[in-house]
Amino acid sequence: MADNAVPIGRRTGLRKAVATALAGVVTAAVATVALSAAPASAADCSGGYVGLTYDDGPNPNNTTNLLNTLKANGLRATFFNIGQNAQNYPSLVRAQVDAGMWVGNHSYTHPHLTQMSSSQIQSELQRTQQAIQQATGAAPKLFRPPYGETNSTLKSVEQQLGLREIIWDVDSQDWNGASTAQIVQAAGRLQNGQIILMHDQYSTTVQAIPQIAANLRSRNMCPGMISPSTGRAVAPDGGGPVSPSPSPSSPQSPSPSPTPTVTPTAGTGACTATMQTVNSWGGGFQSNVTVRAGSSAISGWTVTWSWPGSQSISQLWGGLQSGSGSSVSVRNESWNGSLGASASTTFGFVANGTAATPTLTCSAS
Repeated sequence: MADNAVPIGRRTGLRKAVATALAGVVTAAVATVALSAAPASAADCSGGYVGLTYDDGPNPNNTTNLLNTLKANGLRATFFNIGQNAQNYPSLVRAQVDAGMWVGNHSYTHPHLTQMSSSQIQSELQRTQQAIQQATGAAPKLFRPPYGETNSTLKSVEQQLGLREIIWDVDSQDWNGASTAQIVQAAGRLQNGQIILMHDQYSTTVQAIPQIAANLRSRNMCPGMISPSTGRAVAPDGGGPVSPSPSPSSPQSPSPSPTPTVTPTAGTGACTATMQTVNSWGGGFQSNVTVRAGSSAISGWTVTWSWPGSQSISQLWGGLQSGSGSSVSVRNESWNGSLGASASTTFGFVANGTAATPTLTCSAS
């Protein structure tokens, strides 16, 4: 059933023959559309908003066609990108944002996350956050689990990273060999606030877009953004597709922190560290730390600081903590230690106590 029925490799193979046969048709069709087309400013959205979503990109063989066809038909959508694809094709991730789309996290390698440990899940999600942030300048707020599989361990990691889990209401079955007509028919079942699952590698899915757009217009419905607060499709807010500031869940209702304080320091090695408090609430806060290499590449880094009060880290991702008490030392994970000249990576944490931004020291190896 749906995204959780067939591994990604088999789904790609399943569609290979159809994709090859239709590639010329899609390319020719896309070449004829006016790429500058945009939604009518007086669009009637009285029927509500729906979430069009495309998983598994970016795809060098299809994403550009998909984006062009969406733009030509006045549609916006959410792209749930695989982290390693985003890492390999950052220009396509930027193209998604430039086309007015929203970008979400779909794990780094598309594994069965429910069979993995908490630390393994954290690496999958955090590496994808980093890849998308490096490509676009901001990190996603939305996460779709591969195959739609979820459990309490995964939900806990999502909470730590400030990610809203998004499944779907309607499955287009494009991954299962659905024809263009069947994909259009599935989209026709969407109701206000609902979300449809589609994928970024099938020609049939691209060909369905003009008819999906026409059907939505006939029902006075519009493509919307997926709200990080409710997980439902809502009217676009006019803002960017991604947000640099994730929001953690907490027993207390979090309140926005004051204007974030950023403290860059020279460091003792060839790196610098910057801490930013992104949210705070009664008894706790969340911060991100960006580590940036200097003029030379580095193979590892360690960031140290001392708390000004009784603060203590309760959750940490993207780094490994050693020691305890008021003095904190965080070193790189195995996957984010090597940085090219002027390149950066980010780790984050949730801490107990009053929000604070101490002076940091970064040493490199």
